[in-house]
Amino acid sequence: MKLFLDTSSLIKLYHNETDTDKLDNLFENNVIETVFISEIATIEFNSAIYKKTRTKDLSSKVPTAIIESFKTDYGNFKFVKVDFNLILQARELITKYSFEGLRTLDAIQLASLISIKNK
Repeated sequence: MKLFLDTSSLIKLYHNETDTDKLDNLFENNVIETVFISEIATIEFNSAIYKKTRTKDLSSKVPTAIIESFKTDYGNFKFVKVDFNLILQARELITKYSFEGLRTLDAIQLASLISIKNK
């Protein structure tokens, strides 16, 4: 099985929160060949972890360890490159789905998924 994880799913691998158990079960009960993530996930991940610290979901000592653990695991992921064509695809998605609430970074994540859908 091949997976694409957006940042909100990716964080569940490193921090126990709602639906973490579902993602854990997916990994435990399936052979996962490849886990794709967008390059922007490296930025979004750090931002989300620090936000959890600001909102007191994590103590101030925890973010560095979680982020370092994620960096250590980079070799376990196949990164989807954010290039000009992907940005154009994200822009088209924003045009098409902005009234449904699609936001910029989510559009880039979705464009990343679309770019690898046949892989």
